[in-house]
Amino acid sequence: MAYDLIVIGSGPGGYPAAIRASQLGMKVAIVERENLGGICLNWGCIPTKALLKSAQVFEYINHAEDYGIKIGKPKADFGAMIGRSRSVADGMSKGVNFLMRKNKIEVIEGTGKLVRGKKVEVTAPSGKSTTYDAEHIIVATGARARALPNLPIDGEKIIGYREAMTLPKQPKRMVVVGAGAIGVEFAYFYHSIGTEVTIVEYMPEGLVPREDADVSKELTKIYKKKGINVLANTSVESVDTSKKVLKVTTKNRKTEKEEVIECDVVLSAAGVAPNTENIGLEDLGIKTDRGLIETDEMYRTNVPGVYAIGDVTKGQALAHVATAEAITCVEAIAGHHPDPIDYNNIPGCTYCVPEIASVGYTEAAAKEAGYELKVGKFPFSASGKASAAGAKEGFVKVIFDAKYGEFLGAHFIGSNVTEMIAEVVVARKLETTGMEIVKSVHPHPTMSEAIMEAAAAAYGEVIHL
Repeated sequence: MAYDLIVIGSGPGGYPAAIRASQLGMKVAIVERENLGGICLNWGCIPTKALLKSAQVFEYINHAEDYGIKIGKPKADFGAMIGRSRSVADGMSKGVNFLMRKNKIEVIEGTGKLVRGKKVEVTAPSGKSTTYDAEHIIVATGARARALPNLPIDGEKIIGYREAMTLPKQPKRMVVVGAGAIGVEFAYFYHSIGTEVTIVEYMPEGLVPREDADVSKELTKIYKKKGINVLANTSVESVDTSKKVLKVTTKNRKTEKEEVIECDVVLSAAGVAPNTENIGLEDLGIKTDRGLIETDEMYRTNVPGVYAIGDVTKGQALAHVATAEAITCVEAIAGHHPDPIDYNNIPGCTYCVPEIASVGYTEAAAKEAGYELKVGKFPFSASGKASAAGAKEGFVKVIFDAKYGEFLGAHFIGSNVTEMIAEVVVARKLETTGMEIVKSVHPHPTMSEAIMEAAAAAYGEVIHL
């Protein structure tokens, strides 16, 4: 059977690509070897947020007296939390299935592989292979947990993010290797429900080392205050898994001092690796660089009719990036003229507590780029809404070009800041200046008025500091 477009992979890149193509009148099929929605809906973005919400509610209840409410001592039901998370994920996956039917997209179950002549060979779970023709093919096969050479994931003692969401029993002690978004989110969840957590981070900056330095320092300080053991500038030398209690040997990269940490499980949270093996790239001569597929700004590979989007390409490995790339790619295929994506205006969000959200240049990167800066910070400790909500941790930091007022970047850490960062994304898209933010009246009391206050601080006009 022939199609206008076949999409391999149904994650947040694949299924939006299929839907947009159907909207534009194409005959579309999507190939999925596991569950519709990919990693994001089934094992990433959505179920992790469900776990984090359970942990947050548990924390609220534990601090109910802070809000004038007296209740008995709560108990975390680990199994029920895991069950709720899986239920949320299942519901979202079923929602994607509905969208496929609604948009008349054929779902082909199995593992897809590119074949010469604009064909896709799909091997079904039964082992039977069928070949399909398509004028255009989009590779959206996503990524998986990256395994470190000295930390092989066995799924039981050394686990990845999938296993961390489905453990049969809550561990008493956990070592998390890697302090990026995945690492700090799971560290918060498990620590909140009573697991003793140690985070080991190779980079010297501390937690979330890719964020602005002020955000990294703040989260590191807050996590240590919570009682989470943070070892920055530290490598994992080995893990002894020969006995029930694991022994993790770490080494401080500055002092070279070694430490042995005992735990029940090790979570490897060292990023992701693209799923580009055994999908026919070599057979077609598609160019790759360190496992990532090379494309132009409209996601065309060097082979006509074959495209790639999402985590298999060089853009940020984020769900919303994959979706944006999907829509841009399909609209270009349809003969439209979409604008290329501005990868410096992609927001990044981390859903630990407190949350982190950022977009654009960090202060260090802006200086390195040669800008003269106006930088403003507004702490949530000075926010009336934050005080009322009992969420005074963190701050809003904004960065402007001193000469023209260009909004270069923003870095938030605090309650609900992942819902606030979109204001800055839109402002930067519209080329808004710093003083335009200052003069845009924000509602009071809200957390979001901290953006206006931080901008005012950058220009020496802040009122509430």
